[in-house]
Amino acid sequence: MRKYIEFARVQMQVHAAYSAWFWANTFSVLLRMLVIYFFWKAVYSSRTEIEGLPFDSMITYIIIAMFLQMFVSGVGRELAHTIKDGNVAIELMRPYHLITRLIAMDIGDKIIHFIRGALPLGILAFIFMDITLPTTWQGGLLFLLSALMGIWIGTFFDLLIAILAFWTINLWGLEVMKEAVISFFSGALVPLILFPEWFQTVSLFLPFQAMVYVPVAIYTGILTGTEAWLALGSQVFWAVLLFVLLRVLWSIAIKKVTIFGG
Repeated sequence: MRKYIEFARVQMQVHAAYSAWFWANTFSVLLRMLVIYFFWKAVYSSRTEIEGLPFDSMITYIIIAMFLQMFVSGVGRELAHTIKDGNVAIELMRPYHLITRLIAMDIGDKIIHFIRGALPLGILAFIFMDITLPTTWQGGLLFLLSALMGIWIGTFFDLLIAILAFWTINLWGLEVMKEAVISFFSGALVPLILFPEWFQTVSLFLPFQAMVYVPVAIYTGILTGTEAWLALGSQVFWAVLLFVLLRVLWSIAIKKVTIFGG
């Protein structure tokens, strides 16, 4: 375990070293926040609620969902690159588990990204953009738990897609489609309650809503009480299922490396 903690620490140092990339990313996120804020302010200019959500609840949902979506993927790109350039054969001979190493590095990357980027921008959003806090401290704690589950679900799904690089010539198109599907079906763009009933029903049988919609709906009070706990239970189900699928697919992929590697 100590070596994986060290991987996370080193990744935090590497991420902190690239200040130009950090400022460019921060500016991009800030610009996106401003576009979202003024867009929804214009939408609410002639109404007070949309599907029972006032402006402050809607903008809170959209901004929190935007931040959370930044953390649900990322690790898969490194794995896919390692597979495509052939370095996976060397990595598999080293004294650590490749998937666990990548997850540890991703955790380090996310921690420094949260401290240097998401946290300061989140504070600005609370001060200048009418973002509200959870109505109860219990809801806040449940949100934190749900958000961590959503990040784990996104990480497992991201790795599942990346492993397909063993069988595909180019994973770029699949990565683009994955990001689009997650944005649409996870409720990261707009709350799922704004979609038709049939779309909401379909989303219940997919893992994407467990990544973003469930934690943000708990934060904003869309899901409360028993509904919130049931939604958290669905997150546990998806996390376990995707983890099992990840282990199975990885074991099959390793056999493929053995066959071609001799």
